[in-house]
Amino acid sequence: MSISKEDVAKIATLSRLSLEENKLDQFAGQLSSIIEYMQKLNELETTDVEPLYSPVDQTTVLREDVVEKKFTREELLANAPEDDGQYLIVPRII
Repeated sequence: MSISKEDVAKIATLSRLSLEENKLDQFAGQLSSIIEYMQKLNELETTDVEPLYSPVDQTTVLREDVVEKKFTREELLANAPEDDGQYLIVPRII
């Protein structure tokens, strides 16, 4: 399957892209090459191939997301520049 210059112009219009006339031939050739390559990939027999979820075989190093209460309100307010005993006081923005 080849992509014509008119196909590229139509795709560009649908995508709201403006392409110069000399680029239409260039992109038509590139898109045709991509489609030919995809057709070659479709010819491969992959029924017995396990899906690959990641190209790297390693486990995650992230910890589990567990809710913990590590600090008390007083400990958190101790380093605040200004507070009212319960909440932080910050400058008004708007």
